[in-house]
Amino acid sequence: MSDQLAPFIPDPMTDPYDFLDLIHHHDGTITRKKPSRFPIASIIPDLSYPAPVLSKDIPINQSNNTWARLYLPRHALESSSTNALLPLIIYYPGGGFVISSTATSIIYNFCSNLALRLSVVVVSINYRVGPEHLLPAAYDDAIEALQWIKFTEDSWVRDHADLTNCFIMGGSAGGNIAYHVGLRVAAEDVDNFKPLKIKGLILHYPFFGGSERTESELRKENNLLFPLTLSDVMWKHSLPIGANRDHEYCNPMVMDRSKLFDKMKLLGWKILVATGDRDTGIDRQIGLVMMMKEKGVKVESRILEGDYHGGDYLESNKLDSLFVALKNFIFSEFIE
Repeated sequence: MSDQLAPFIPDPMTDPYDFLDLIHHHDGTITRKKPSRFPIASIIPDLSYPAPVLSKDIPINQSNNTWARLYLPRHALESSSTNALLPLIIYYPGGGFVISSTATSIIYNFCSNLALRLSVVVVSINYRVGPEHLLPAAYDDAIEALQWIKFTEDSWVRDHADLTNCFIMGGSAGGNIAYHVGLRVAAEDVDNFKPLKIKGLILHYPFFGGSERTESELRKENNLLFPLTLSDVMWKHSLPIGANRDHEYCNPMVMDRSKLFDKMKLLGWKILVATGDRDTGIDRQIGLVMMMKEKGVKVESRILEGDYHGGDYLESNKLDSLFVALKNFIFSEFIE
């Protein structure tokens, strides 16, 4: 019998700080546990290693400790002389804005599969998080990553990624970031990002909130995987000082985005919101979908029955279904 025990996973409902690898001291300060209990995945940058997807890390802003993990299907390197450029997915991982999971095994496996199954280049971004760096730090890092991709001389991006066929994607808090990146890009002159051309946004279980509880939040308040106690802690330690959950970073319904949605429509972007009917935040996610549809934005929702927040990352059958939906979304024309 093995003497190795399964790692202890704290209860997010009774001790959300412990679940997040944070220590909440009596004086109100927060420190991080070291080492973290979240397993870290190693990169595979060497073509000689028999893996279907290669990966490597590249710094973006060393002062802020932001960096990118790149994923490239092996076939793109092995037959580079005949292969066409691959679509580019810029991916922002989740973590409730208080943990950044770019290097963790669950995100590594997800992005590797994304690159392999869809035959795309994936650039996953490690961004700053609270409580050390409150929002909008993560959004600023996300936009800086677009500028880095625009100018990088890295051969994987330069020689294999089609910068004119780019999708912005994020899961949970990363879905929130992807949404706000879209708003920021729409607010600017898109020529500022050339040759990068965004074709659409993929919001995967996007993490939103608000001061007043929605029906889905109350119905799933004690959800064992993502209870409101956990999301409340995340917002408390990521929003700007003095802000409540009706801040525009948290609640997508509090600001009039009509002009920016008009810009998205003009740019021809298509939006996918992928979630589950058991996600605590589904009411706000669907509210955002309806708001964008009313403004004529090309948006579709994928709501998986019986699915909960983050279920695609943990169950292979749900992951298979997600990749089919993503492939159809990225490679097909939008259908009303």
